[in-house]
Amino acid sequence: MKKQSDQKRVTEIIKILSKEIPDSRIALRFSNPLELLIATILSAQCTDIKVNQVTVDLFKKYRSAKDYAESNLAKLEEEIRPTGFYRNKAKSLQKCGQELVKRFNGEVPKTLEELVTLPGVGRKTANVILGNAFGIPGVVVDTHVHRVSQRIGLTKNDDPVKIEFDLMEIAPKRSGLIFPISSFGMAEEPAPQKNLSVGHAPLEICATMDPK
Repeated sequence: MKKQSDQKRVTEIIKILSKEIPDSRIALRFSNPLELLIATILSAQCTDIKVNQVTVDLFKKYRSAKDYAESNLAKLEEEIRPTGFYRNKAKSLQKCGQELVKRFNGEVPKTLEELVTLPGVGRKTANVILGNAFGIPGVVVDTHVHRVSQRIGLTKNDDPVKIEFDLMEIAPKRSGLIFPISSFGMAEEPAPQKNLSVGHAPLEICATMDPK
């Protein structure tokens, strides 16, 4: 019964988000799976706006996994410096390119199991890539999804992986990346809308729904 109740509430949440955020595309700019992979790695502890500024020139210079694999690490560090933690990120990008060339013929794999074996890629990043580059539904559990899903009673777990499984079980298949809609700026940026209080993002409005 609780599962059916949660599924019904999730459907209502989807309706709210679809209405208030008709354009729910990811804020990171990319034209292919490799660019999204690189941008997502760079987005750790960095705003999407800053990442997009950096990748304008980065994507012109590095067009393939081989380019990252054979990159000059010192130069790559300077090119991505504005995103923060640039030394670790540069190593991840270079090693990721090497692994893609060595194991996947230079292509970004299409399964979560393969993606998480790449340097700098965890489940969250993998789900972002699968959903936005390949159209494969998944749940990205960031701090916002973690907090709000607990607040409205959709999960009692604290572990991101367990929360992911809880939400995947009750989210309609057609909704795909409905929960990640709250991520990457959607829940971070206040959304003053008609009939909504200024300073409340749509998913925060959903958080007021009765969990019973």
